[in-house]
Amino acid sequence: MKCPSEIFGEVVVVHTPEELGDDQAEAFEALLTQLDRLNVVIDLDSTESIDSRGLTSLLNARDALCELGGDVKVATTNHCNRKILEITRLDQQLEVFESITDAAKSFDHFDSE
Repeated sequence: MKCPSEIFGEVVVVHTPEELGDDQAEAFEALLTQLDRLNVVIDLDSTESIDSRGLTSLLNARDALCELGGDVKVATTNHCNRKILEITRLDQQLEVFESITDAAKSFDHFDSE
């Protein structure tokens, strides 16, 4: 799977696909855990559809990256996606930001570069 990404120092921003469901979740999770950076911001703004398997892939990737000393943060202004994160209480397990910049700056490494 290929997703557009940007690098900000030690942080990589990954823009999610239009759909993040059962068909894409495994490949998306693998992508996140094979990046050359351990600190990842997931930009959910382009995602129109996300299901439980897609949400699980976010948590699995976060757990894998945390074991390696990294972390995953989420950025989205998409009201529906924010509501999904709130209803499922994933907003209590993943830090969610209004902007990519705020999410990237929340990593300790960002300001030191």
